[in-house]
Amino acid sequence: MLQNIPGYLPGTYAIDGAHSNVTFSIRHMMVAKVRGEIEGLEGTIVLAEQPEDSTIEATVDPTTINTKNADRDQHLRSGDFFATEEHPAWTFRSTGARVEGDDLFVDGDLQIKGVTKPVSLLVEFGGIGPDTWGGTRAGASARTRIKRSDFGITWNVAIESGGVMLSDDVDVEIEISSVLQVPAEA
Repeated sequence: MLQNIPGYLPGTYAIDGAHSNVTFSIRHMMVAKVRGEIEGLEGTIVLAEQPEDSTIEATVDPTTINTKNADRDQHLRSGDFFATEEHPAWTFRSTGARVEGDDLFVDGDLQIKGVTKPVSLLVEFGGIGPDTWGGTRAGASARTRIKRSDFGITWNVAIESGGVMLSDDVDVEIEISSVLQVPAEA
C-alpha cells in the first residue's frame, strides 16, 4: 500500500492551517454527541523516500476550541478540562507508520495538558498534486479515539437517571492539507 501512492513526492511539507482542521465529538448526557473544532493547526510533514519512514510533527492551540457555546468553551479552557493558560499547545509527533490489511496507521505521541500518550491514527491518504498557486499539495484524513482520562481530564457529573454527563471516549478527526516547502534531494 505505501509503495503504491500515485504521485508520491518526497519532501518537507508545511501544514496549511487555513485548509486543515481538527474536530472532535463526545457523548453528552448518555444520549447525544457534542461536536467541536480546535483551530490553530500547524506543523511539518516530511515524506521520506520510503513512505513508512515519513514523519509528522503538529501542534494545535486549545484556546481556539469552539463548540458553538461560549460558556461551554470557556469551561473547556479552565482547569476542569484543558487548563489552557498553563498548557497553551497540544502536540503530536509520529513514531512510525504501518499497514494492517487495507488500513494505513500512523502511530505517535500525543501530548495534551502536559500528559503524553501513544495514539494510532487511521489515515486515508488523499493524494499529492498541483495547487492553483503553482505549488504542490498533499492531503490526508485521519481519525482516532482517545480516552480523556488518559490525559488527566476527569471532570464529570453524575446524572439522576444513571450514567454521567460526559463519556470518557472522545472521537477525533483531522483533515490536513499541506504544501511542499522543500523537495527531497534526488
